[in-house]
Amino acid sequence: MSRTVVCVKWVVAEGELRVDPVTGIVDASHVRQKVSDYDRNTIEAARIAAGTLNGELVGLTFGGPGARGALKEVLARGADRAVQVVTDGGARADGHVTANALAAQIARIGEVELVLCTEGASDTYAHETGPRIGELLGWPVVTNVRSLSVDGSRLRAIRSLGREEETVECDLPAVVTVVPEIGPAPIPGLKAVIAAGRKPTELVPLAELGLSTPATTVRTEVTSLLGYLAERKHVRIADGDAQTKVAALVAALAQQGVLR
Repeated sequence: MSRTVVCVKWVVAEGELRVDPVTGIVDASHVRQKVSDYDRNTIEAARIAAGTLNGELVGLTFGGPGARGALKEVLARGADRAVQVVTDGGARADGHVTANALAAQIARIGEVELVLCTEGASDTYAHETGPRIGELLGWPVVTNVRSLSVDGSRLRAIRSLGREEETVECDLPAVVTVVPEIGPAPIPGLKAVIAAGRKPTELVPLAELGLSTPATTVRTEVTSLLGYLAERKHVRIADGDAQTKVAALVAALAQQGVLR
């Protein structure tokens, strides 16, 4: 059976993060978690591609026990089954470890023709997981994809390159990373949410994948995380008509070096 795998990430809800206005320290202690917003569009693109291939759609994620919440959402959005590679060190895993774990599980699933990842997750947007997976599997990688189609064993994709677009084709199997503009993600209805609870899920301990110690050892580590603090001038232009206010604003911006 032909299979399409869509990789998703369980992230903090970025809109609920709080930044200390003095120290810049980010407080995520009371923030809920969710599937990355961008991944929702990717799941829909994968669902359509899997239908074209007349095959199964498998949702795949990697992380700690808390990431299990991602499985139900990917199932509600159209996946036939979902798999999580589980590790206690999921929060500390870098792109190297994550890609090794996902690639090993993709190989374990078998008969995979297409892997879809989002170009970047809403927390880090690191642009690395998809290309790393492709390298590990030895498959073609197409990045920054805004539109894709599958015809038999051939993939056709349109890539966004700044103001330009590039159309590329390659043979399957392949790894594709898509941008959010790939298409909107419909909100699952009640029936889809209920049906998700009856679909199969699998939890795979990282140790079962047989990866070497170097493959599961982080190479990069986040030592600090500070939020951006904007220094506002608090200048208010209240007097005069609209033309006078605009002139005053332009003069103030020029004085600050914003306009030249």
